[in-house]
Amino acid sequence: MAESLIYLAAVIVGLAFMLALYRFLMGPSVADRVVAFDVLTIVATSAIVLVAYVEGRGIYLDVALVYALLSFLGVIVVARYVERGF
Repeated sequence: MAESLIYLAAVIVGLAFMLALYRFLMGPSVADRVVAFDVLTIVATSAIVLVAYVEGRGIYLDVALVYALLSFLGVIVVARYVERGF
């Protein structure tokens, strides 16, 4: 039962990644692309956490935490840049 839930979570994460990637590439505005980039980083963090659970390696959780913090800062920087104009 647990394996099928992990498999389902991986499929959902993959689908979310594909949808966010589509919005990132085809987004009509810069704001759409910034939000899609934020979603991509959240989905990637979720994927790292899933891999940490499947592999049984706690160090990957540290990697996911650092990645989430850096991606948050990156999105804030890009949002500030977009807010001020090009």
